Amino acid sequence: MKLLTLTEENLEQEHICCAIADKKTTAGVAMKKEWLKNRFQDGLVFRKADVRGKVFIEYLPAENAWCPIEGDGYMFINCFWVAGRYQNQGYGTELLNSCLLDSIGKKGIVIVSSTKKRPYLSDKAYLLKKGFEVADTAPPYFELLVKGLQGDSVMPKFRDTVKTSTFNHSQGLTVLYTDQCPFVDYHVQKELDIIGEEFQIPIHRIKLETREQAQKSPAVFTTYSAFYKGEFLTHEILTKVKFSKLWEKIKDI
Repeated sequence: MKLLTLTEENLEQEHICCAIADKKTTAGVAMKKEWLKNRFQDGLVFRKADVRGKVFIEYLPAENAWCPIEGDGYMFINCFWVAGRYQNQGYGTELLNSCLLDSIGKKGIVIVSSTKKRPYLSDKAYLLKKGFEVADTAPPYFELLVKGLQGDSVMPKFRDTVKTSTFNHSQGLTVLYTDQCPFVDYHVQKELDIIGEEFQIPIHRIKLETREQAQKSPAVFTTYSAFYKGEFLTHEILTKVKFSKLWEKIKDI
């Protein structure tokens, strides 16, 4: 299998795997590529299989991660995805091994997962088989997994900002987000308006523009996290249909 590493030189010509044919993501893809371009100087690596599908890994030194963790000296996997017909063919192993090679000299590798398999988060069961273990937890279901490469290293952990699942916006639906995912822009700009109108609730959008803001975030998953009346609701990108399923549980909060 041929692996391609994105650089400033080939970024515009190569696709970024997770949003290839969806016209709704056109603006989001451009924003993601700009975000990547600005992160390359921070040591970010985006490596993918030379296929037209979702087979890629994205990582950078944990000091520069857009995630509220304490993990100096570790490598942080920002996104790791092998989808559909490419699963169970060794693609994931090869991508992960490439990250391991780039992590020589580091204390280890960290990644955000969850207590059970959830969309947008890497599968805990798979990672445990690859030698990862749970280093820390954050409510309501997030877990920080680590694969140690130096036995006596201080374990990474979540920052205190995410140890409670609350946020100081007390009214309506608040979404914190970044440009890390090409699917986010459309849903933040369009779907949230639809949700606000349909359910007659205030909508607040908070874009995290810097690494420092992301590292102080009250949300573990800074790519997209929704809070309702200050309580964490979901890290999954909301549509009207998804929100309607949650509405029955939260409308009386």
